[in-house]
Amino acid sequence: MEQQARWWAVIAVMSGIFLLVTAEQLPIGLLSQVALDLGVTEGTAGLMVTVPGVVAALSAPLLPVAVGRLDRRVMLTGLMIIMTLGSVLSAMAESFMLLLAARALIGMSIGGFWAIAGSIAPRLVPEEKVARAMTIIFGGVTAASVLGVPLGTLLGDISSWRWVFGGLGAFSLLTAGLIWLWLPTLPPREPVRLGMLFQQVFNRGVRVAVLTTACVVVGHFVAYTFISPILQNISGIEQRNVSTLLLLYGAAGLIGNVVAGMKAARNPYAAVLAIPVLLLLVVASFPLLGTRPISGVLLLMVWGAIFGSISVSIQTWILRTAPNTEAATALMAFVFNMSIGLGALIGGRVVDATSLPTTMWAAAALFLVGVVLVGRTPSRLVNGGRIR
Repeated sequence: MEQQARWWAVIAVMSGIFLLVTAEQLPIGLLSQVALDLGVTEGTAGLMVTVPGVVAALSAPLLPVAVGRLDRRVMLTGLMIIMTLGSVLSAMAESFMLLLAARALIGMSIGGFWAIAGSIAPRLVPEEKVARAMTIIFGGVTAASVLGVPLGTLLGDISSWRWVFGGLGAFSLLTAGLIWLWLPTLPPREPVRLGMLFQQVFNRGVRVAVLTTACVVVGHFVAYTFISPILQNISGIEQRNVSTLLLLYGAAGLIGNVVAGMKAARNPYAAVLAIPVLLLLVVASFPLLGTRPISGVLLLMVWGAIFGSISVSIQTWILRTAPNTEAATALMAFVFNMSIGLGALIGGRVVDATSLPTTMWAAAALFLVGVVLVGRTPSRLVNGGRIR
């Protein structure tokens, strides 16, 4: 009975991750409505995504330090309550600046929750079940990436952006209650200090994971940020079909997450190495092989499946190598969120200065660096470790 209760705890954490990542991406489908209602341009309205992303990156390493010995069950519940507050204030905002302030609260919840959630799976289930638990938890990230934008667009069309944010707040409050009810008491094994975050990079396994994640995520968003014009201009796909294809891309990511969870449990080194290798092949070949709709769609699906595997694969690597998994997970959450923004920024500069194919080859170059980083690391360093 106790084991079953622990799996409900895993589902509660996954629900929190799903809502937080959905909240981060939801405004992309609501930009036009918000811009019109609050009297700003759509470009300015895009700050609804940028602000929580930056705040999440900063809060991921700092919140675990700030809360010290606070029970992680209390912390995760509190972060979902802050998420509820941010969503409700977003729905009530009468000016764009107030809306951005509310979105900053959501960003704080995203960073802090992600930093803790990724490291508690070994404390909820037996060691042989950790890979499955992490697949479920990080499945929330992939599912939110699939549903975030189309869900926001659909609900906004049915009602209004204010009702969408209000509904998100209601579900966040419900999830806070489930986390409080289903999670056991989780005192920190060792309080995270600021110095611990920097000490993690002196561990070779963590250092390689951090640098590889940065290369892969930056490279991915250098190209993926412009996936709509890539599909239209390189593959000849009509604009009206792009949203459907992105749903399929996300579904492929869900499959990749499940497959990677099983693979990483047996051989985390091979699971991580496969990501930059396969992304390099797919993205570098896209301008050459993806010049027809059918080939473009096939390459897009493979791309989605590969990138969908990164969270669970890297987290398994971290659990096998990090001296302090909570500190290392917080550091990884910082790197991941900062890399998203950096990738989009670099991609924009490359597109403006050159062309879409060049953007994809620039992404491929970053994937190649990731291949070298992992390839130069002894597999025994990762596969020989025990989950902490």
